[in-house]
Amino acid sequence: MEGNVDNLLEELQQRWQQLFTALARGEDVAPSARLRAEGMMEAAVLVGAADPVALDALLEATSQATRGSSLADELGADWRSFYPFPQLPLYMGRAPVVPSTSD
Repeated sequence: MEGNVDNLLEELQQRWQQLFTALARGEDVAPSARLRAEGMMEAAVLVGAADPVALDALLEATSQATRGSSLADELGADWRSFYPFPQLPLYMGRAPVVPSTSD
């Protein structure tokens, strides 16, 4: 069972990394990818593979390693009060606005 738990946590980290990387490149991320990752987080808690605090620490470490900043750095230390577990606060940055006319 322990090998399966490790596999689950590794898969979660890979999915978070893919999400963070795509968003950092300015790409859109399908809501289904975020929702599947959130479902895996909830499943990990339900089967006893991890608790929400441990998963949040792993999520923060993955964010730091992938993007160079943690969610707490970007959203504030209380980000979980706005995004209850297992919700992931992932969204695309605003697109730059370039005027299309000369006026």
